[in-house]
Amino acid sequence: MEGLFAILILLVLMGLGVPIAWSFAGVLAYLALIYDANFNTLMMQGFRSVDSVILIALPLFVLTGYLMQSGGIASRLVTFIETLVGRRRGGMGASMVLASGIFGAIAGTATAAVASIGTIMVGPLEQRGYPRGYSSALLGISSLLGILIPPSITMILFAVVTRQSVAALFAATVGPALLLIVGLILVNRLACGRLFQEVVGEPPEGAARVSRRRAALRAFPALCLPVIILGGIYGGVFTPTEAAAVAAFAAIVIGFLVYRDQTPGNFYRSVIAASETTGSIILILLFSFMIGRILAAERVPQELTELISLMITDPLMILIAVNVFLILAGAILDDVSVTVVIAPLFLPLMVETGVNPVHYAAIVACSVVIGANSPPVAPILYMACRIGRVSIHKTFSPAFLLIALVGLPVMLITTFVPELSLFLPRQLGFIR
Repeated sequence: MEGLFAILILLVLMGLGVPIAWSFAGVLAYLALIYDANFNTLMMQGFRSVDSVILIALPLFVLTGYLMQSGGIASRLVTFIETLVGRRRGGMGASMVLASGIFGAIAGTATAAVASIGTIMVGPLEQRGYPRGYSSALLGISSLLGILIPPSITMILFAVVTRQSVAALFAATVGPALLLIVGLILVNRLACGRLFQEVVGEPPEGAARVSRRRAALRAFPALCLPVIILGGIYGGVFTPTEAAAVAAFAAIVIGFLVYRDQTPGNFYRSVIAASETTGSIILILLFSFMIGRILAAERVPQELTELISLMITDPLMILIAVNVFLILAGAILDDVSVTVVIAPLFLPLMVETGVNPVHYAAIVACSVVIGANSPPVAPILYMACRIGRVSIHKTFSPAFLLIALVGLPVMLITTFVPELSLFLPRQLGFIR
């Protein structure tokens, strides 16, 4: 009961506009008071948990995302993808989905993808006949590919709080990510001509070839980044943390020396923005670790497992119940809160049900994709609306359509077809 009341306090504080990190601090104060916890011990345990080599990757990947935006890398990726698929039916929408996927394979964050890809593409999409409400909804859903496609900041956080292999979790979300990409492209193609009329312009064939060749050459350094990062991780050349350092360094070099779009002023602003984002996440992690210590000491996860096991005996229904709870939590809390606080509570139940922790991580990632675009909080969808300069009410209908036709099916397939998320980690030797 105290655990549920703590979640209620968190929701109330966030609803009142208290910053997320300090909302967690309020929950920590409540639990420490109720359970008479020793703050000295909690602080030592919290700092020991945050003192992790894996977490060094967090600020580096966040910085990479901001540097891609300010250094011209994102714009060249979008231009290249548009020359490949942008002139076909549904091509511009498909370009946004693919650009978000490639961006996610470098930066590992959804917010940076929304800001970078949305700023570049929402305007041209409107010129091609896409309603801004639909474009913003598609942007919100596709930007979450940054969570599914490795490297993923969300999976790094999940690995830290659950003591799992980062590389294994990276590999687990590749299958769901590819499924989400295919689903979004197909549904977007069906939407063109049914929900709206797309204006497709076809330039002369020779001009198209030149434009495609030139765009490919300009995007080549940016396209090398995901190959270097993922190839280095899975090829055993460097760890995910070292890959983050390589990505940040490469983004600096490409921005300053190759594209020359990066300026000292933009670089400074990117570092400041990345520092603010990282500082907020680390504070949330610190407080969540301390909350987790209290809950573990009071056997709250075990009691939750026993309660659900008594109420629901069918393993299939348990999986459905956990899916529903994760989606509802994601609709109220942000992705970091769901990943570091809510998801670990169900890990013992999932293990008892026979779900591999790596498989469970993929389920959590899929739930974040849906929750981050579902009211009332819907942080990614609201951000997409701000970028698209459109009222949130105009995005509800297309967002629900994309979630119902793509997001939910991908989550259910990921949940009930374990091999989708376990095949690649098993082939790479991360799990047996």
